[in-house]
Amino acid sequence: MGSVINVLLPIFGLILAGYICRRTRRLGATAASELNRFVVWLCLPALLFESTANASWAAIWHPGFIAVSVLSTLGVFILTLACRLRGPLGLTDASIDALGASYANTGYIGIPLCVLVLGDEGLVPALIATLVVVCVLFGVAVVCVEIGLQAERTLSQAVVKVLSALVRNPLVVAPAVGGVWAASGLTLIEPAAKFLHLMGLATTPCALVSLGAFLAQSKGIHARGAPGLVALKLVAQPALAWVLAAYVFDLPLFWAQAALLLAALPTGTGPYMLAEFYHREASVVSSTILLSTLGSLLTLSFCLYLIAS
Repeated sequence: MGSVINVLLPIFGLILAGYICRRTRRLGATAASELNRFVVWLCLPALLFESTANASWAAIWHPGFIAVSVLSTLGVFILTLACRLRGPLGLTDASIDALGASYANTGYIGIPLCVLVLGDEGLVPALIATLVVVCVLFGVAVVCVEIGLQAERTLSQAVVKVLSALVRNPLVVAPAVGGVWAASGLTLIEPAAKFLHLMGLATTPCALVSLGAFLAQSKGIHARGAPGLVALKLVAQPALAWVLAAYVFDLPLFWAQAALLLAALPTGTGPYMLAEFYHREASVVSSTILLSTLGSLLTLSFCLYLIAS
C-alpha cells in the first residue's frame, strides 16, 4: 500500500490546495471555471497533440493489449450510459456520468505506478492506455455530448451542428492533428516542442486545483449517483479487463498484469473538465473523482497483491 499512497498523496495535496485557496478566498468565485477553461483550451490540447505527435506507432502496436484496453474502457462506458439513459438523465449528462465510470487516471497515476511496479517496460502499456483514454474514450464521449445537446433539432440539422462543433472542439482537433503530424514523419522544432511540453505539464495540477476549488464552493460530496460510478470504475472495469486479458485474448502475464493495474485506476479529471466546459452539473463527477481516488487505495493495493503473488 505504501507505493500506492506515495503516488496518490500528491493528487490529494493538489485538490486540497485548491480547496483551501477557495475557502480562504485566495482564489475567486470563478476560479474553478476559469482554471478549467485554461486547461481545456490550452493545456490539455497541448498534451494531446504532444502525445499523439510523438507516439512511436511501431513501439506501441500491441493489438491484444489495445483490444483489451478499448473493450474494457468502452464496455464500462456503454454499460453506464445505457443504465443512466433509463433514468431521468438526457444523453449529455448520461455521457458525462459514463465517462466518470470509465475514464482512468492513466497519465498522472498510471504511468508512475506502472513504472514503479512493472519496471521501465511498464511505460509502454501505460502510454497505450493513456492514448486509449484521452483519444478514443474522450472522443466518443464528446461526440455523445454534442449529439445530446442537439437532440432537439431535426436529424440533418443535428448532424451538421455536431460535426461543426467537433471541428471547433480543441479536445478533438488536437489529437487528430497530432496523429496527422506523426504520420507525416515531421519533427517539431525545439522551441515548439518545449512550449507544448511545458503547457502539457500544467494540465494535471491546474485541473486538480480547479477540482478542489469546485468542491470548496459546492455543497460537499454528492453521494447520489457517485458510489455506483465508483464501483463500476474500481471493480467492474478491472474485472472486465482481467477476464479479457487472461481468458479471451490470453495475453502474456506482463501485459495481463498491466491491463489489470491500469483498469483499476481511479477516475481522472477528464469528466469534470468536460462537465465544466459544457456548463453541466459537475457535482456527481467531482465526487466520483474524489471517492474513487480514496477507494483506489484499497483496490490498487489488492491488485498489487495479486501481481506480487
